[in-house]
Amino acid sequence: MAIDETRAFKPVNISLLTISDSRKAEDDTSGDILAQRIEAAGHTLAAREISRDDKNEIAAHLHRWIDDEMVDAVITTGGTGLTGRDVTPEALDRVKDKDIPGFGEYFRYISIESIGTSTIQSRACAVLARGTYIFALPGSNGAVKDGWDKILAHQLDSRHRPCNFVELMPRLRER
Repeated sequence: MAIDETRAFKPVNISLLTISDSRKAEDDTSGDILAQRIEAAGHTLAAREISRDDKNEIAAHLHRWIDDEMVDAVITTGGTGLTGRDVTPEALDRVKDKDIPGFGEYFRYISIESIGTSTIQSRACAVLARGTYIFALPGSNGAVKDGWDKILAHQLDSRHRPCNFVELMPRLRER
């Protein structure tokens, strides 16, 4: 993985959705970590909200952002576990056009370093929905750091080589 300094950096407009029945803006630490990293990387935090663990409510947030031409990507945090209230992947199923299976596979691979075999309990995933990337990360602080620092910081940097998500953005709505 390398940054090609001869290429221009292109900021990405990113919306952030924390999914939790218990977190509020004042104690949304994983959302705070992501928001800080998004802005420190030079991207635009287009919107930031909190949703209950409810498939319909999550999908409504996603549909609104997918339909907003100013939003290039959405990152969610929370709701990717195995309990009955963890429904983020199911909500993504309601809006997706295509899965990005390598995202979840690679997230679990890098998580082994931090949490060992517990990584198999993660349903981190990513999809493409009407030209908008959606990345679903677990809700722990460590998980969002791993997801951003080891995957998204690189793939959402237009200078990253050999390839990145940003360079595909102009072609995502092709038919």
